[in-house]
Amino acid sequence: MQLIRSAHKPNADSRQPTETFTGTVHMDPIFAAGDCMGNNVCFTPGARTFWHTHERGQILTVTMGTGLICSKGQEPQQLQVGDVVHIPGGETHWHGGTSKTVMAHTAISLGKTSWHDEVKQEDYEQAHQSAK
Repeated sequence: MQLIRSAHKPNADSRQPTETFTGTVHMDPIFAAGDCMGNNVCFTPGARTFWHTHERGQILTVTMGTGLICSKGQEPQQLQVGDVVHIPGGETHWHGGTSKTVMAHTAISLGKTSWHDEVKQEDYEQAHQSAK
């Protein structure tokens, strides 16, 4: 067994990554252990990740709000509090809030993350229409 103490530092500023996200996103680390890391991530309305992959996959647990997730070549899915998503290693995807709601999730990422293109605004808007 390995106990990983929280990486969160009281009174530390939330990270606001801009180079791989559209909109305002707040990120707080939970833990880092080798090539596995956990973060709490909060997306404001309209905020989302760029397209990306994780070497060995990612697990998301939605903790607040309503959001969207989409894997390349698949229909977008709506996310709600309590939903858990497993994204297999190498699967290209994006996730974030809807255009009108915040969404927060705990993200556990396994292996290296590779960032790709920004999600086009028209594709993001279309995802709202077709999300199940």
